[in-house]
Amino acid sequence: MSDRKQAQPTTLADDDSHRITRFDFEPGAETGWHVHGFDYVIVALSACEMHLEMPDGSVNEVSLPPGRTYHRPVGVEHNVINGGTAPMAFVELEFKQGLDLAALDKG
Repeated sequence: MSDRKQAQPTTLADDDSHRITRFDFEPGAETGWHVHGFDYVIVALSACEMHLEMPDGSVNEVSLPPGRTYHRPVGVEHNVINGGTAPMAFVELEFKQGLDLAALDKG
């Protein structure tokens, strides 16, 4: 268990096809370890300096400017930490019936 502050999730919508959640992080706050049950996309609302702790002990550094998106498939396991010095926020869209991630990669 970590001594870090917890990110604050706010559910914006949740139905049979999708769930939309806003996450607000103070500097150093984390989501806690979790596994994604659905394909998902996040949209940065602020500058996001994320440290993604991975199950193998590695840390991926992801930097997103406001408005930028990031997507991953079902099954991703990680702990998201605000590695910046300012609060950060993003909206996560989970697609309960799948998402064509290859089409997203094409733009």
